[in-house]
Amino acid sequence: MAGVEAPEIPEVSSDAGAPVGIQRGSHRPTLLEWLGMPVFLAVIGGATYFWVQSRELDSIETRVLTRDLLVTRTIEHLQLTAVSTLIVLALAVPLGILLTRRAARGAVPVVLGIANIGQGVPSFGLLAVIYVAFGFLGFTPVVFGLVAYSLLPILRNTMVGLQQVDSNLIKASRGMGLSPTMVLLKVELPLAVPVIIAGVRTALIINVGTATLGTFFGAGGLGYVVFNGIQLNRDTILVSGVVLVSGLALLVSYLAGMAGRLLSPRGL
Repeated sequence: MAGVEAPEIPEVSSDAGAPVGIQRGSHRPTLLEWLGMPVFLAVIGGATYFWVQSRELDSIETRVLTRDLLVTRTIEHLQLTAVSTLIVLALAVPLGILLTRRAARGAVPVVLGIANIGQGVPSFGLLAVIYVAFGFLGFTPVVFGLVAYSLLPILRNTMVGLQQVDSNLIKASRGMGLSPTMVLLKVELPLAVPVIIAGVRTALIINVGTATLGTFFGAGGLGYVVFNGIQLNRDTILVSGVVLVSGLALLVSYLAGMAGRLLSPRGL
């Protein structure tokens, strides 16, 4: 209509209200960013391999540092990390969405208090409690322990990511006729992706590190190599295990960071 101006949508600063540790910017990774970490890991892995090959290994070191054993333990470690992280994602993201809705905000202190228990209890003690609750050793009790230990970062970051979305954008979306569900899926969640991915990145690193304790509870993993090096006083075994665990943690952190960059909406 003549004389009626469209409402002006306020400009939102790309750096306003950014949580600590979250990088703003939607540019795609450069070639250096793509290749930097893989090349670094390849160099460290190659240097460790040639260092081990240059040493005179005794019968114990030769038995532990076989290709088949290391591959098997690495796969076990990856399975523990992947399954526990997927379960946490399936639990924490929907729960975080629910707790940011007005009707459920009264439950936030209770839920966060329960989630904090997993972070408050030492990891070995938490796995021991889970083992006692299940009554048997193996993959399943360790996965549940990892889920309890890494739930908080994803839950908290999901809530923070959704709460930081500018209310003006939500009002504008509803004014365009979008339903609350569509606003959540089309506006809130895409804008919260960088913060959620940061929580996933933290949970992955926690799970990779804590999964080394799975060897004490019959779940295998690279902890078998690390603790054999400690118990048998074999530096070659210990260094090999530590390099594998550290490299795996850096790799999953790199992959999660790249995923966050690629999934972030343009213009953030």
